[in-house]
Amino acid sequence: MLLIIIAILVILGLIAINLYNRLVVLRNNRENAFADIDVQLKQRLDLIPQLVEAVKGYMKHESTVLTNVTNARTNAMQATTINDKIAAETQLSSALQGLKVAVEAYPDLKANNSFIHLQEEISDIENKLAAARRFFNSATKELNNAVETFPSNLLADMFGFKREPMFDLGTDQRAKADEAPKLNF
Repeated sequence: MLLIIIAILVILGLIAINLYNRLVVLRNNRENAFADIDVQLKQRLDLIPQLVEAVKGYMKHESTVLTNVTNARTNAMQATTINDKIAAETQLSSALQGLKVAVEAYPDLKANNSFIHLQEEISDIENKLAAARRFFNSATKELNNAVETFPSNLLADMFGFKREPMFDLGTDQRAKADEAPKLNF
């Protein structure tokens, strides 16, 4: 009888260790996925001053747009936690969207080779960011599922694992995404 109780305790202990290790792996996968996003964000942050300089000469009276982009970039660079970075990057994406709209009024700028090159680089980084965000959200979903489902939720509560936020558009960007694109010919 004592051997059966010991065997059951050993099996439960092994299950608990397995569940805990799985939670750690999922948390680390999420952090690694965000590190991939960080690399792309760093490239984007490095390109933004070049973009602003290229646009400045053409958009002398559009200083608010450029100031918004510069301020959003500064906030993104100062963010330290994953959640702060998500919020700052959402703000920066919104500011860059405002810049794209403002640029439409400057046909000479849109034809400038250096601007076209910067725009292509930023577009490439944005595509890579989108892929990295999808991977991050997938890793976050896996962690959240493990944190919320039985029996791993019992260990998650004990060891401080919690539901983590996804990298999403934010309310401003979501409203814009729901609008049909406006085509100008």
